Amino acid sequence: MDIPDYDKALYYTLWGHWDELLVLMVRTEDDLLSKKIQYFLNAYHYSPNERAILSAHDDLLYYIDHAMKYTPTVTLDV
Repeated sequence: MDIPDYDKALYYTLWGHWDELLVLMVRTEDDLLSKKIQYFLNAYHYSPNERAILSAHDDLLYYIDHAMKYTPTVTLDV
């Protein structure tokens, strides 16, 4: 069973599995998802400003939500 990167990112973010989120950041083919994860983890580990951490967390969740709504259309050539 193949679980999409967005589902994994959502699960890891909500449950605080930062190590798995880091691995996903490296392995995903979605550059924007990778950057959002990077910004969040960087803020979480290094920022003394709680507002910056919450903002990066919200940005990551917003992007995941936005990406999960997109469903590509499939065209069949007959």
